[in-house]
Amino acid sequence: MSRRLDRVNELLRREIGAVVQKDYEWNGKLVTISEVEVTQDLKEGKVWTSVLGGDAAPVISKLNKEHGSIQSKVMKRVVLKSTPVLRFCHDSSAVRGVSIVNLLEEVDKLPKAPLED
Repeated sequence: MSRRLDRVNELLRREIGAVVQKDYEWNGKLVTISEVEVTQDLKEGKVWTSVLGGDAAPVISKLNKEHGSIQSKVMKRVVLKSTPVLRFCHDSSAVRGVSIVNLLEEVDKLPKAPLED
């Protein structure tokens, strides 16, 4: 992937994240934009979204329903030759990370085998 595309992805990630946090209410859920992947021609973009504190399906559904509004708000701040059509996808890596940390804490609490000489 080109350096320019990396910069566009990061810029869009920050701006979409700001819009999602500022303009939408999530009822106790933590919703973050973890990554954005736009195509080389800037026509389409996948927005990977993490949801902590509840079911992700209604959040992703709401974001996909509101994608046009989110796109227009973001594109007022980010000027590109074409506006990518955003599609929101669930990123479960944060949830998996939390469960792995919890498992490691459980393992740490297990009794230790005595060391042999």
